[in-house]
Amino acid sequence: MKNIYSNIFPFNKKTLLKSVAYLKKGNVVGLPTETVYGLAGNAYSKKSVNKIYKLKKRPKFNPLIVHYFNHKDAKNDVIFNENFFKLYKKFCPGPITFVLKKKKKSKIKSSVTANLNTLAIRFPSHRIVRSVLKKINFPLAMPSANLFTNISPVNARDVADEFRKNIKVIINGGDSKIGIESTVIDLTRNPKILRPGIIGPEIINRFLKVSIRKKNSKLKSPGMLKKHYSPGIPIFLNQKTFIKKHAFITFGNKYKNNKNCFNLSKKSDLKEAASNLYKTFRKIKKQGFKKIYVMKIPNQGPGIAINDRLKRAAN
Repeated sequence: MKNIYSNIFPFNKKTLLKSVAYLKKGNVVGLPTETVYGLAGNAYSKKSVNKIYKLKKRPKFNPLIVHYFNHKDAKNDVIFNENFFKLYKKFCPGPITFVLKKKKKSKIKSSVTANLNTLAIRFPSHRIVRSVLKKINFPLAMPSANLFTNISPVNARDVADEFRKNIKVIINGGDSKIGIESTVIDLTRNPKILRPGIIGPEIINRFLKVSIRKKNSKLKSPGMLKKHYSPGIPIFLNQKTFIKKHAFITFGNKYKNNKNCFNLSKKSDLKEAASNLYKTFRKIKKQGFKKIYVMKIPNQGPGIAINDRLKRAAN
């Protein structure tokens, strides 16, 4: 497909250096990760962090996730513990975020953490963002590259459509493989999942006993607000039928395809369904539907994360 966006660039040595130069000057860059695309800025720079909040129209009480190349790069910012290393060895680099206590001498700006004494950190596996992290001497504050409460972007075009020319550099890394945000786990006390992701509790429990956060727990990471991931259209969950003029999101082969039906996975594959969720939201919105009906999605494995996103999008 021809690139009609002047701010989307293919990944190569030249654009890698361009991205690094932009970040070093306190600017922000749209970067791909294995989960969704992120809006990256220097986590040690007040200027960069303020740009992220301003561009996203994100409230300052909502902390950001900070991305590192490896745990050695994060040692000056957080206090590691035994539980962290158990999960780091199994899942990193990958789609999991750890909430740890922030070191007092950390250079992370207080606006990144929403003035909390904790910090959410991640080690992404996507080769492009890892190439950038390897070239800089600061970590990247990098929330999803969308306006606050909107659908997270899963390709470079989504980012460009969301921010237009307000972001000068977006690196095209193809579609994000996973398609939903990382699992977030609080390791400051008893391990607790704050946001479900593709690495679910049943997988984590093989290595570390975890609980799921209660509804009214403290806002320690992104993805904990009631309204999020929204296409801006009313969504009705756990539906068996739908009105034909509206969109119907299905799963499996129970319903026949027609122009109003959007199947997340004909094979009943929950990983595939997760990767298609935000793409489907955007497709439905672009086609002008006024309401979205969603059939019941199995609440197991990746389905837990899918249902979490659907519930927040429907609020």
